[in-house]
Amino acid sequence: MISWREVRDHPLLGRPSALGLVLGSILFALSLTPSLIPRSGPMQGLLGGICFAIGYLIGASLVMLWDWMLERPARSERFVRQSLWVALGLGVVVAGWGLWNVTRWQNGIHSAMQIPPVESARPFTILCVAAGVAVGLIGIGRIFRRLWRMISAQLEGLLPRRLALVVGLGLAFLLFWSVGNDLVLRRVLGAMDETYAAVDKLIPPDRAAPSDPLKTGSAASLASWEGLGAEGRNWISSAPDGDEITAATGLAAVQPLRVYVGLNNAKTPEERAALALAEAKRVGAFDRRTLVIATPTGTGWMDPAGMQVLDYLTGGDVATIAVQYSYLPSWMSLFLQPEYGSETSEALFHAIYGHWRSLPIETRPRLFLFGLSLGSRNGEFAATSPMTLGDPVDGAFWVGPPFAATGWRQVVSGREAGSTAWAPRFGDGSILRSMTQKIDPVGEGAAWGAVRVVYLAYPSDPIAHFTTDTLWRRPDWLSGPRGPDVSPGLGWYPVVTFLQLALDMMTATSPPPGRGHVYAARDYLRGWEEVLGLKTPPETLARIDQALADQGL
Repeated sequence: MISWREVRDHPLLGRPSALGLVLGSILFALSLTPSLIPRSGPMQGLLGGICFAIGYLIGASLVMLWDWMLERPARSERFVRQSLWVALGLGVVVAGWGLWNVTRWQNGIHSAMQIPPVESARPFTILCVAAGVAVGLIGIGRIFRRLWRMISAQLEGLLPRRLALVVGLGLAFLLFWSVGNDLVLRRVLGAMDETYAAVDKLIPPDRAAPSDPLKTGSAASLASWEGLGAEGRNWISSAPDGDEITAATGLAAVQPLRVYVGLNNAKTPEERAALALAEAKRVGAFDRRTLVIATPTGTGWMDPAGMQVLDYLTGGDVATIAVQYSYLPSWMSLFLQPEYGSETSEALFHAIYGHWRSLPIETRPRLFLFGLSLGSRNGEFAATSPMTLGDPVDGAFWVGPPFAATGWRQVVSGREAGSTAWAPRFGDGSILRSMTQKIDPVGEGAAWGAVRVVYLAYPSDPIAHFTTDTLWRRPDWLSGPRGPDVSPGLGWYPVVTFLQLALDMMTATSPPPGRGHVYAARDYLRGWEEVLGLKTPPETLARIDQALADQGL
């Protein structure tokens, strides 16, 4: 039988920290409280395990720092045992309280989002997953501590003991960072990159190149079908024709034009932008009444809900141009390739805008910008180009803008007094307005000016409302009234809320349309009508809404 002394002196097991166990249990219980997005049992367990490990690290580090500063002697084995029993008792009570309430808390999110409740949040699954994650992370922490002590012991012959500890800590961190950087960034992310690249190239048997010469990827097209990428091929194939639009709206319509250039159609952003311009000229995009430069998400995805609405509202008299800049999910593209999207967006805008500006004002189409999620961040770079000051575009529609979008952050921070951070009111509303699924664009009674910019962001969208300072301060959108799709039980806890929202960003597309980061066609309909300045008859809007609903949008 293993003795207590063997456990205490083991290099990896070591003596547990009583304060670490208590703080870990508290952070674990708080991680079970509501956030913005409903969580499954395994995902909640993952979050709980990470929070426990962080709480344990904080507690163990505080004790270590206290002993180091005061040079306290080692505590007696009896005191350590008693402390651990007390800590274990408190930890079980706190963790049990959280697990007892987790189903009620998750259903609070479901209720706010108006989705069916769950019978159980699976507390046993949460506990098992959290325990495995916490043990693994604490084990890694103990390996780090062991390495730190080994390096410091070697340095004590050359440096004073305390200085050796500090230098040893830095060297151990650098060693861990280099190993983690090679293992995670180069190998794991490299494998993920290869996987997404393979998916991007995959062409299902039923996804043949279009025969219509007006479609990108056809035999007449300047961009090959194979080079468009999976999402580009999907978007081109899903375009409605004039008859479909007429059936949906009851009005005469023409076939909308969609131009798309993939990563594999040209080598550089500038070359892809030039190819998109040439393809747009070929199909007659500049002869349409409405021209839209659209920036896709990280994978190159163009939301069918937003694009179908645009085609229906304009009666097909529209051309939409997009260029792929990545095949990675938006969150990976944002952190690994943040410059790719902005470079491509600016290159495409300069190419299209430059030609558009050279056309006679009285005959050229109205020009608009559009972007969803990471596409809205990258599209904003083009919208703020100084070259547009003398001849601006007609408007922009930014949907689900990520927290890193400069324009969106300025709107939120510079909002009018009395408006909330989740539905900000900016200036007099003559140029820029925001909306949610419950609030139409409001401009305080002001008429639109020459340019119309609309932001659509749901209160429950963590990608739009996450901020890094949530780590240490309450976010503004939690002060005052809550958004209609946000649980009233959502609170703010240092560190924990930050981690909750970080996980929410990764699962933001799991709710049904109209919540989280899944934008519904009915809200696109309201937003596009506002941006385009249309006055569509109510009966036509109702028909479009029904047609989109029949398509599951």
